[in-house]
Amino acid sequence: QVQLVESGGGLVQPGGSLRLSCAASGSIFSINNMAWYRQAPGKGRELVAYSTAGGPTLVVDSVKGRFTISRDNAKRTCHLQMNNLKVEDTAVYYCKATGVRDAGFRVDPKDYWGQGTQVTVSS
Repeated sequence: QVQLVESGGGLVQPGGSLRLSCAASGSIFSINNMAWYRQAPGKGRELVAYSTAGGPTLVVDSVKGRFTISRDNAKRTCHLQMNNLKVEDTAVYYCKATGVRDAGFRVDPKDYWGQGTQVTVSS
């Protein structure tokens, strides 16, 4: 079983910055994919950024040039640096992990989600 805990959300003015963190714990040997999603009020959950271990990262067009995803595989953490925040970035941000290999080297087929962290951009 894997637990994901997000932190770093809060209230920020337009143009400000926040850094979200996601910490994974549990019976983990490795995590292949980690991603950030967000869900604004009244909208569906959408992908924001994606990182594959030892592979490429991706950020969606709406945040390109402003958001950066990074991860520390040894610490089982994933971060989302968000700069030049806009009002439309307001949402609950969720961390997701897939392709988890447990301590017995078995690949877990489940998708794991954190509980979410609120980001509010407002003047």
